[in-house]
Amino acid sequence: MHDIVQQASNFINLDAAQLIYLFLVGFVGGLVSGFIGSGGAFVLTPGMMSLGVPGLVAVASNMCHKFPKALVGSIKRAKYGQVDVKLGVVLGISAEAGVLYGAHIQESIKKTFGDAGSNLYVSVAFVVILAVVGGFVLRDAWKTYRSGNSNEEEKVTKLARWVQSVNIPGTMVYFKALNARISVLFTIPLGFATGMLAATIAVGGFIGVPAMIYVLGAPSIMASATELVIAFVMGLGGSFKYAMHGLVDIRLAMVILGGSLFGIQLGAIGTTYVKPFMIKVVMGVIMVIVLFSRALMVPVYLGQLGLIQPLEAMTVKILKNTSFMIMIFALGLGAFIVLRAMWQGRRAEQRAAQEAFEHANG
Repeated sequence: MHDIVQQASNFINLDAAQLIYLFLVGFVGGLVSGFIGSGGAFVLTPGMMSLGVPGLVAVASNMCHKFPKALVGSIKRAKYGQVDVKLGVVLGISAEAGVLYGAHIQESIKKTFGDAGSNLYVSVAFVVILAVVGGFVLRDAWKTYRSGNSNEEEKVTKLARWVQSVNIPGTMVYFKALNARISVLFTIPLGFATGMLAATIAVGGFIGVPAMIYVLGAPSIMASATELVIAFVMGLGGSFKYAMHGLVDIRLAMVILGGSLFGIQLGAIGTTYVKPFMIKVVMGVIMVIVLFSRALMVPVYLGQLGLIQPLEAMTVKILKNTSFMIMIFALGLGAFIVLRAMWQGRRAEQRAAQEAFEHANG
């Protein structure tokens, strides 16, 4: 009986306004996910937490909504020839091991320190990873833009060239996305790290997509599409593991999934109209904005745990509201950038088709 009461206390009451908010969060998360292949969870997990959902329940529910959405997105993008299924499955298998280990760590933290400890862990992980990965991705996109090569083929990094040159007998596999044979001894740690991060903050794509681009040498469009295959494999196992412990709020998962399935179709279409560096710009910009949203909540959780002087109720309220508004801004900006890029790309394509038609008939 105590376990049932404990599990019920994990779940918040939902009214109409919150349901609409969650649907919109899901839509933008799906839009971003289809566009950059990063699960969109760096929007969704903080989006749920800003409503007062405990960090671990947000992560578990997010993971539950992710695998059917990732399946839809990967099928859609496979039609455009952007998915390397073999690379996705190979990375996905080692990612599954990372998910199970990461989920075990999450549950241990919640058991020892309660919701405040779990929320602090998720938020600090978000801030650190968003700062490192978001900063790196933005820097790379800016360098590409400044060099004036935004229309050219992406260059393979020195690290990726080295990885592709290493020959370890008995471990070599050919992947079409890389157009090269690489050792699975490189893919296993990358997959494990992706899965571990996915179980921690429900975002594996933070490691998965940059790893495929910068370490393995995949083009960014193929890396973002192949990440959806990994997300499907991870989400399936992770959801089952968390559901066994009563941590998946199926209401949150279904509402967000509803919004996401609309968004992911649009996002996937958008990738066919934009320059590769724009995918990096969208990813980096949203990461940095969400970073500030989560960072504002860290002092609140530290106070709840007694690690610092507990904050006054008014201060907590101001921090929560500000965090929430920054989150809304990140959602709006993400949707605007993706939809604008799609609109411009579509218009440019139509103009080119019109010119070609006029030229042919001129």
